[in-house]
Amino acid sequence: MAPSVAESQQPARPTAIEAAKPAGKFTVKADPSYEYNKYLPYQETFGKEEPLQYFDHVDPASRADPAKPNLLTADAKLHHLSPYLGTEVSGVQLSKLSNEGLDELALFVAERKFVVFRDQDLKDVSPDQQLEFVTHFGPPHVHPIAVNVEEYPALAVVYRDEERPGFNDYLVGTQINHTGWHSDVSYEKQPPGTTFFYIVDGPESGGDTLFLSSVEAYNRLSPEFKKRLIGLKAVHTAVPQAESAAKRGLPIRRDPVETEHPIVRVHPVTKEKALFINPGFTTRIVGFKKEESDALLGFLFDHIAKGADFHVRASYRPGSVAIWDNRVTAHSAIPDFDRKIRRHHIRLTPQAEKPIPAEEI
Repeated sequence: MAPSVAESQQPARPTAIEAAKPAGKFTVKADPSYEYNKYLPYQETFGKEEPLQYFDHVDPASRADPAKPNLLTADAKLHHLSPYLGTEVSGVQLSKLSNEGLDELALFVAERKFVVFRDQDLKDVSPDQQLEFVTHFGPPHVHPIAVNVEEYPALAVVYRDEERPGFNDYLVGTQINHTGWHSDVSYEKQPPGTTFFYIVDGPESGGDTLFLSSVEAYNRLSPEFKKRLIGLKAVHTAVPQAESAAKRGLPIRRDPVETEHPIVRVHPVTKEKALFINPGFTTRIVGFKKEESDALLGFLFDHIAKGADFHVRASYRPGSVAIWDNRVTAHSAIPDFDRKIRRHHIRLTPQAEKPIPAEEI
């Protein structure tokens, strides 16, 4: 059984992995012709670490100028993918933004939910610079399943190729189609906020990601139904993910946790209400009997999955950096590309506040 993480004691900022170089192994052999061998997946070997603790978080969006003069300059070009979420941006170089520009970026992503910046140099700056960049948005999360860039636990590697098919075998191989809606590591005490995902290598077409607005998903519900959801909590669990990883021989950095979060949360800056449930990690509603919980969660999961009018499909090309607000979105990989092709991404995942429950209106 996962340890209880019902409520906090004293706030404490998460500590980074300390220095001594651990024994470990690369899961992919370096290819001399591949420019980005330094980002290949590496399995760190550690003793079990302590659970993550609560810490104080101030969202940088709270400091931002709503006009965003340091981000959306005259050079910036925007293309909105949907009224509810999704914007493509060109003419802005993320690595060159000032602190004020980064605050405005946090606000822009919170407002648009998902944003993709084209022609970026993030993968070509050093991992230390990348960590410095994302720390502006919160403490970088270290994933409990320890596959990352060597010596950089907070740079999570998403990788598959012909020899390492990843979820193409252990998930997709058993289904006739695939969506896997989730909000990243929603089981943590303080799940991520502004999240960064950049392409290192990938197919010319396919390998995209679906995103949905959980704000718009909440807005579609009737006023009476919304009232019924206010005050409810659901359990988010890391246990199945850890069990699956262990079966595949992956090291587990921290024991899996289960956490209770409000079903309807409030963004700390925009004040928008959002459904905070996902079929990837949400298992039951606190205080409900199993049949009651299954029925309500089943309805909500079906609602977000079928809401094509508040979904967008994000495509990647060289230099793309996708950014989303994990508090007000969910996403699903699309495994629709030739399994012989390498797909290689890095995710940088700053943690945010403890989810704020919505109050009855």
